[in-house]
Formats: sequence, structure tokens, C-alpha cells
Amino acid sequence: MIDFDDLDEDGNIKPASERAAARTGNAISDKLLDAAGITVDRLPMLHVIFDRVATFCADGLRHMSASPSYFSVSNIESGRIGDILEFYESNAIAAMFHATEWDTRILVGFDRDFIFTMVEVLFGSDGTEPPVDEERGFSNIETRVAQTLFEEAGKALATAFGPVARTGFKLERMETRMDFAIIGRRNNLSVVAKLLIQALGRGGEMFVIIPQSALSPMRQNLAHVLSGDGAGADPRWTQQMQAEVQRTRVSLEAILEERMITLGDVAQFQVGQVLDLQAGPKTPVRLQCNGQALFSCALGQSNGAYTLKIEAEIDQQQEFIDALHSH
Repeated sequence: MIDFDDLDEDGNIKPASERAAARTGNAISDKLLDAAGITVDRLPMLHVIFDRVATFCADGLRHMSASPSYFSVSNIESGRIGDILEFYESNAIAAMFHATEWDTRILVGFDRDFIFTMVEVLFGSDGTEPPVDEERGFSNIETRVAQTLFEEAGKALATAFGPVARTGFKLERMETRMDFAIIGRRNNLSVVAKLLIQALGRGGEMFVIIPQSALSPMRQNLAHVLSGDGAGADPRWTQQMQAEVQRTRVSLEAILEERMITLGDVAQFQVGQVLDLQAGPKTPVRLQCNGQALFSCALGQSNGAYTLKIEAEIDQQQEFIDALHSH
């Protein structure tokens, strides 16, 4: 396969020796860039992705609890895996995810305050009791809650990264000892994103560690912010919104005839008075909703009740023009 870089200024294919030298030079440049580490400031799409992760996590929790939870991105930075995990030792629970399409593993963690806050939120606390402030291991219930939250975080990550590099995140195991939270050599470079949660007047921190070796292949895509409102749409939220809209109750009106009369005529109406209509059995009936004309119908009768048969859709543009001319 011939790349654009294999052509000279005149559009001719370069000799094989020059093409090989150019490709070797590009490979060396990529290795030098990887060795130097990824500069987060040059990857603006990362901030967009983790903003979406925060939004999707909040949306996921909205269906699980009555109390609102707010997520926000605190910081995104580079660092060595060992140094990052050392900060959370004895103060967090972490989960290893396998990014199947990337063929790599990432780490998602919740600190102690995050877990204690979410347990109260999910079990209906109103926040009046003081927060838990003790150094102890996580209980079975807290571990189960963490597992549920990790599964939601994996879905949020998959949706947020979809426009850049689609992959699934499979939860493999959880660890409370950061020494066993292994996703690579502890001196390997990585990117860590820290997200804050606020609920019931307290908070906590969620962190996501991704090896830089996993981000390097998508470096070009991360260097540019992808446009398009639909790129980050959450399909679950879209489906729920559509279902709720379709369940909305509306009122339909069938208009057989309309006429303009004066307010004086209306004031003279009396009980028992009969109003003559110009409409007949074959007069089209206008079916409308919330004042908006929808269909033209034929009036009928069945089992002692009036019926409407939809015959044609009303041209909204022509309806508007006719209304203007009538005035």
C-alpha cells in the first residue's frame, strides 16, 4: 500500500530505499514521543471525553436514587502508575477493566469518601447523620455497592470514548490493596482523570487511570475536539426520553365548522337556542391537537357513536398561508 508520504513533490512514487528510510524515521519519532510521554494539554478531546463520563455517571445514578448526585472533572494529568496508586493506598477500592478493542487494561477507583457517600445516597439517607469518619476495611455491602457503581462507570467510559475509539470495558476484578491493582509496570507512564462527586452535602473522588501506551494510537484523534451534537448521545437516555414523550397524554379536537361572529351575538345566546351549521355529513372534519391542525377526516357513525376516518394530512404551510389571507 502506497501512502501519501511515499510520493515526491511531482506525485511520483519515491524509490524503495527512500520510502523505507522515511517509515523508519516516522517509527523512531513515534517511539520518541511515546518515551517523552503524552502532554495532556495537547489532547483537548480528553477533557471532552471525561466531561461526558461525568454526565453519564450522574445520569446513571439518577435512575438508582432519589437524591441527586453531581459529578465534575477535577483534574487530568500525567504520572507514573505507582505514584498515583500510592496516594490512594488504604483509602480506596479499585477495579481493573479490560478494554477489549484496545487490548489493554485500565483502572477505575473510588476513594473512601466516595463509597460512604454513595451508600447513603443509594439507601435513601437524607444527609442528616454525620458522615462516616473511621479507618476500617470496606464491608460486604459497601463492596457490592462499589461493584454496581463500577459497572455503571464502565458503561459511561465506553459511551464517552465511542466517538474516538470504540471499545467495551469488561470488569475483571476489584482490589482494596493498591499493590495488587496491576495494569502494567508501576513506573509506566499513564494519564489519570479525577472526578469529584457531590451529594447530600458531602462528596468523594473517582479516578480513572489509563496507560499512555493505550492512548498513543489514538493521539491524533484526541488532539482535535470532534464536533457534532450527536457524537456523545447516550442511547439509554435517548430511549428513556423517547418513551416518556410517547406516554404524554394529549387532547384531540375534531372541528366540524368554524365561523366568525361578534361578541354582541355571543352575549345574546340563550339556553335552548339552535345554531344552524353550514356543514353536512360529507363536510371534512379537521382533527387538531393543541390548536395545531393535523389531519382532514370524514365523519361517520358506528354502534351509535360518531367516528372519524383519517383521509389526508393537512399541509401546515398552506394552512398558515390561508390563515394569513383570512385576516
